[in-house]
Amino acid sequence: MPIPFRHKPQTPARRRALRILTALAGSGLLAACAGPEVRDYAAERPLLDLRQYFNGTVDAWGVFTDRSGKVVKRFTVVMDCRWEGDRGVLDEAFTYADGSTQRRIWRLVRHADGRYTGSADDVVGSAEGEASGNAFNWRYTLALPVDGRVWEVQFDDWMYLMDERVMLNKAVMSKWGIRLGEVTLSFLKRSAS
Repeated sequence: MPIPFRHKPQTPARRRALRILTALAGSGLLAACAGPEVRDYAAERPLLDLRQYFNGTVDAWGVFTDRSGKVVKRFTVVMDCRWEGDRGVLDEAFTYADGSTQRRIWRLVRHADGRYTGSADDVVGSAEGEASGNAFNWRYTLALPVDGRVWEVQFDDWMYLMDERVMLNKAVMSKWGIRLGEVTLSFLKRSAS
């Protein structure tokens, strides 16, 4: 036999306590939905200096996975990177598993406050990024050709320096706030000859 539910009368103190609990629960849910911030990695080592890491030749291997997690593209990248002061060029040559190729040339600027901005021919507007500790977060809109049309998709791109030669990269691609897929890359900086 079910136990009858006993309703307690709503006193002003009880209503106030319920409002506080509801507000705390709501703020906790909102905090849980918020993503990491680059400053969360300030204490992580080794320190990532983009000007140092992306200087010389860097090789990368990557996959693009759709929303379900299925790998839909595999690729390699050879990057020719150079800096003059606070201005850098990252010349990326992509080769896809199907034999197709693509090239993207990033032009980067490091600002006095530690932020980075960047541009490339297929980037809409300006890319904005910030480094802290071993991490770099980079956000931009890419004009992506899909089935004869061009879609403007947003990237939330995270890089994590593992040691002086290895860096891991994970980027979430979305449109209208809907997650379309992810790009995962492993970078390896070539040793100086």
